[in-house]
Amino acid sequence: MKKIKITREVIFRCIMISIGNIILAFGLYNVHAQTAVTEGGVLGATLLLKYWFNISPAYSDIVINGICFAIGRKVLGTGFLGYSAVAGIAFSASYRIFECFDPVLPSLAPYPAAAAIVGALFVGIGVGISIRAGGATGGDDAIAMAISAKTKIDIRWIYLVSDVAVLLLSLSYIPFKRIAWSLVTVIISGQIIGWFQKIKTKKNRSKHYEN
Repeated sequence: MKKIKITREVIFRCIMISIGNIILAFGLYNVHAQTAVTEGGVLGATLLLKYWFNISPAYSDIVINGICFAIGRKVLGTGFLGYSAVAGIAFSASYRIFECFDPVLPSLAPYPAAAAIVGALFVGIGVGISIRAGGATGGDDAIAMAISAKTKIDIRWIYLVSDVAVLLLSLSYIPFKRIAWSLVTVIISGQIIGWFQKIKTKKNRSKHYEN
């Protein structure tokens, strides 16, 4: 197995991935977990497990993502797996720290529209930063990136399909109106993530043409 050389670029990528996941964990705990406006994919699945089995996302995220990252590795390579491991550790550690304290943001529970928009910004920016740095924040990111790389389907549509599936399962504990707002946050965050992903693609193409 080819070893990853510890260079300044690698360290910078790990720092950016960690920052992205801290932003993600902050938003998931302070917005989504407090307002019943959930997310799709692995993030939504962790909140689902939290509600039904009281399993903290700090732990369920590692297990679910570990399986998905193993699948994504076949297409995206060992380097991707290493960066994604950094992402998983950063998310779980920061979420565990956040949940030891009361939420620091004002409660948006009475304002589902605001919760949907603010939550989407945290998720979209957090995941987008991590993807641009070369890692995935969640297993659904790994699967989506792998499918997109193989099929050339826009990553935003892959996210939407997986997210809707989790949202339907979330109807088991979240009222329909809140699920509707959850769909809004999923769509917005997916568009933000897709924007970050396209920036990364354009940057890689520019480097290719310069060589």
